[in-house]
Amino acid sequence: MEFLSFTWYYVVIFLVTLTVLVFVHELGHYWVAGRNGVLVEVFSVGFGPEVYGWTDRAGTRWKISWIPLGGYVKMFGEHDFDPDADDSAMSDEDRAVSFHHKRLGQRAAIVAAGPIANFVFAILLLAAMFGTVGTPAPLAGVGTVMEDSPAAAAGFQVGDRIDSIDGEPIVWFEDLRLYVRARPETELAFVVTREGRTVDLIAIPEGTEEVGDDGATQRIGRLGVRPDPDQIDFERMSPLAAGGAAVERTFGLIGQIMTALGQIIVGSRTTEELGGPLRIAQISGDMAQGGAVNLIFFMAALSVNLGLINLFPIPMLDGGHLIFYLFEAVRGKPLGVRAQEYGFRFGLILVLLLMILATWNDLVNLKVFEFFRQLVS
Repeated sequence: MEFLSFTWYYVVIFLVTLTVLVFVHELGHYWVAGRNGVLVEVFSVGFGPEVYGWTDRAGTRWKISWIPLGGYVKMFGEHDFDPDADDSAMSDEDRAVSFHHKRLGQRAAIVAAGPIANFVFAILLLAAMFGTVGTPAPLAGVGTVMEDSPAAAAGFQVGDRIDSIDGEPIVWFEDLRLYVRARPETELAFVVTREGRTVDLIAIPEGTEEVGDDGATQRIGRLGVRPDPDQIDFERMSPLAAGGAAVERTFGLIGQIMTALGQIIVGSRTTEELGGPLRIAQISGDMAQGGAVNLIFFMAALSVNLGLINLFPIPMLDGGHLIFYLFEAVRGKPLGVRAQEYGFRFGLILVLLLMILATWNDLVNLKVFEFFRQLVS
């Protein structure tokens, strides 16, 4: 039973999550390529020999392959990057659907569409969750009572749940903060739930000066409590607010990732924090055991990571192709075939080294080496 549970959460869920995100990524390339008249020869979910497939009316071979660790889109003329090659034998019909013969802007759009699709997918996932399930928010619970504060003087205790103030219902901690903030040095009547019973408390928020964003000084009230991390619920948003919050959360996550990578590059954070497929499988399994909501939030975050990684300026990745196109725009012609070949070789070596480092970190953090050491000792 434990083996089946482990297989489901840490293998099947991981493969399904990865497959969905890679499918979205490749679908971005496919959709923009089609809109620009490029023939997509193959759309593969997974690598290796084909398990099942079909060919649509546009000539694209859709297939599911044996190795479910990614996927790819193969476009007609995609790898014909030799600018000096003689293509006089190619028919006008072939040139019309060849990736290589499209304008620079069209090729750049097709390449960038994959990462952008991952970002859009994350926004849609988060917006749907914020609008249906809601966004995690602290309830009006007391997690900390500061010493010598109005809350301490009034008799607030850790674990209290504030139900109302002056007869006004209070649900979220933000409601509590705003109500108290607007009433400095004013006597307030609180009704709280404590260990299943109702308790009435009177508190007078401390008045303090605060400088606002406009530079003006205003007097605000402070009670002296912090939210309880154990009292969390999901607050639903309107469709418009959910969309805005999803965009904000996505760009915030991009900023956090870039900041963390910058800190690793300058040495203020260690490379031990880099994780690979084993770490992703572990986290996805843990999230799945915590419920579908947690898994979907993790999938959105992972989609952002996948999109951002593919934009890194490394040959072999989408970002590397975009760098080549930038050189082409500056030079007025593509880089030579040898320069591109060397670039792709360098990119392949760099990607392999990063994969080895991430996998090594996974093995160390998951204590795989210790496990095998115990087996032979």
